[in-house]
Amino acid sequence: MGSGAATASRPSTPPAAPSRRRRSPLRLVLGALVALLAVAVALFVWSAALVVTHGRADDARGADTVVVLGAAQFNGTPGPYLLARLEHALALYQSGTATKVVTVGGKQPGDTYTEGGSGRDWLVRHGVPAGDVVAVEKGRDTLQSVQLAAPVLSAHHWTSAVVVTDRWHELRSTTMLADQGITAYGSPTTTGPSVASPAADAKYVVREAAAYLYYRFHRALS
Repeated sequence: MGSGAATASRPSTPPAAPSRRRRSPLRLVLGALVALLAVAVALFVWSAALVVTHGRADDARGADTVVVLGAAQFNGTPGPYLLARLEHALALYQSGTATKVVTVGGKQPGDTYTEGGSGRDWLVRHGVPAGDVVAVEKGRDTLQSVQLAAPVLSAHHWTSAVVVTDRWHELRSTTMLADQGITAYGSPTTTGPSVASPAADAKYVVREAAAYLYYRFHRALS
């Protein structure tokens, strides 16, 4: 037996855990902004894809009426955008897609004629019986025009419509009319200034993608 007492061993001290570095408020804010930007970009791309998809499809089918969205007129003469829409609506009427046509759109300050009235007069001059055309001569923009047209359609017991407008305007227009309780089918124009060039297409798609998102968010929050 040894003379010296065994020395008691000391328990080992566990290594200190690495300290966590707190994120600065600035980094948190920047991270949130980046995430929001990514969501916004994704939503815009999704909206633009819908605009293009609907604009390239023609969903014309038998309906109660054809609804022609308004565009600029000059002293009662349809401008190039409105003319392209009216020519397309006339072809749909003549093919029997619908037996009635509704033209919509008010007038700008200082104008004598309305978009809806100018459209009606053009169709009558080109062979559509006056009794088959109804003009809704109010509305300063697409939403107002659609909201004012929907009760007119309901009063005639028309529950379905083929919407005629520019290619990239079709998604927003049919969505708005459907939200008013009318079954809406899109039949976009394939002529006119809105499809005159790739640059015109790109400009119109960007504008409509933003407008469609704004409408959807505004409606969801209202």
